[in-house]
Amino acid sequence: MPANEHTRTYDAVIVGGGHNGLVAAAYLARAGRSVLVLERLDHTGGAAVSTRPFAGVDARLSRYSYLVSLLPQKIVRDLGLDFQVRARTISSYTPAERDGRPIGLLVGGGEQRTREAFARLTGGEREYQTWQRFYGMTARVAEAVFPTLTEPLPTRDELRRRIDDETAWRTLFEEPIGVAVEENFTDDLVRGVVLTDALIGTFADAHDPSLAQNRCFLYHVIGGGTGAWDVPVGGMGALTDALAAAARAAGAVVATGHEAVRIATDGNRAEVTYRTADGEGVATARHVLVNASPHELAALTGDPVPEPAEGAQLKVNMLLTRLPRLRDTAVDPREAFAGTFHIAEGYRQLATAHAQAAAGELPSVPPSEIYCHSLTDPTILGPDLAERGYQTLTLFGLHTPARLFDRDNDAVREELLKSTLAQLDAHLAEPLADCLATDADGRPCIEAKTPLDLERDLRLPGGNIFHRALSWPYAQEGTGRWGVETRHANVLLCGAGAVRGGGVSGVPGHNAAMAVLEASS
Repeated sequence: MPANEHTRTYDAVIVGGGHNGLVAAAYLARAGRSVLVLERLDHTGGAAVSTRPFAGVDARLSRYSYLVSLLPQKIVRDLGLDFQVRARTISSYTPAERDGRPIGLLVGGGEQRTREAFARLTGGEREYQTWQRFYGMTARVAEAVFPTLTEPLPTRDELRRRIDDETAWRTLFEEPIGVAVEENFTDDLVRGVVLTDALIGTFADAHDPSLAQNRCFLYHVIGGGTGAWDVPVGGMGALTDALAAAARAAGAVVATGHEAVRIATDGNRAEVTYRTADGEGVATARHVLVNASPHELAALTGDPVPEPAEGAQLKVNMLLTRLPRLRDTAVDPREAFAGTFHIAEGYRQLATAHAQAAAGELPSVPPSEIYCHSLTDPTILGPDLAERGYQTLTLFGLHTPARLFDRDNDAVREELLKSTLAQLDAHLAEPLADCLATDADGRPCIEAKTPLDLERDLRLPGGNIFHRALSWPYAQEGTGRWGVETRHANVLLCGAGAVRGGGVSGVPGHNAAMAVLEASS
């Protein structure tokens, strides 16, 4: 073990060195607690890392998670992190074809441009005015809800009173989001753009009675109190590198290559058995914080395993020699790709894709969305690439549940990637393949990750990026005071599967640290 190698007893042992575990470690160490972080891999960061995936190419991409919205500035300030984000000037662009001609909806670039884009697409003012009212409502909800994420869990009634808008409460918390989308908007493309925020990493229909889509939508519109999704300067790894540095500077011991294999606890003291290349060891602690999935927590403690989780996304990383030209010549590609570029995400298209996937088939028209990190933050590219105009593209595909890849992950991945890129090509004036860079071995700079790939690489159960279905941000039976508690008094869940987990937020890490400090004060 690294520093303090003769110390085997700690105030807290943290299992997993992803961003939430590092947040917890930094808070606890800064509060004077002795902390050990056990990380299975040879590096920290979990899914929030930057890597150079293409041989011999100086492009450092956010390989898995890629945008920041849910990270409270409170955490950045409290921990003194050297980390910044940049706002995207364009929110989204959605290409379409109407009456045989290419057209699209550009949201952003100023109110007048957005108003004109809506009018160009829909022929009038109604959809734009409805859009403004609808997102004015979600903005007010964001202002009320986001600050509660780093506080003890409110009750359902307390959160409802805090929002103080019965229409908003019914729309977001009680009725399937599809009801509001259909009641408010008439244009199929606009409806689809609204719905996509309810489907990121969530396999659900607009009218799913479980309201899983509502919970996903809520987390996507409350971030930062505004709902804005920002670009991490230096890539997502810049955040976890800053967190690891903050934890170590405060005195935490961060041990990579140390895999926790068992947690034994009597509720007061715990023993964590870990495995390294040299054998096994044991660390004892007053508290154990598990920055892993609920499935992994159950395996470590020997508790009953929760219901299986299932991811439903395709993640594709690309490096281009230039951005492709669009069929819609009214929009500059540098604007279209700077925000979220929606592909095959009309409302009916999303419904059809979900129905096909639910029936066990790959969507015939797979929906996805793309953005270009390097337009907002060119620092992820080496100077030579940046000077030559290279750009990155990140694609996130929807409605591709893990079950579809069970028969042959490699073959289905290739089939899905081909059909997904074909949907993009339909809106381009040149094939994307003509713009792809090549690596040192002459191979195209493109990689795709299915849910099964994420399960293998990161141990995400079923490849679910949230570890399990997202939760409502209020107390329910068994959630505890902070939403991180488990059936063991001194074992806490500080990963994405905690209440108010999911996304790159640090919220579960913060809340687990607060629970420990309260218990030991």
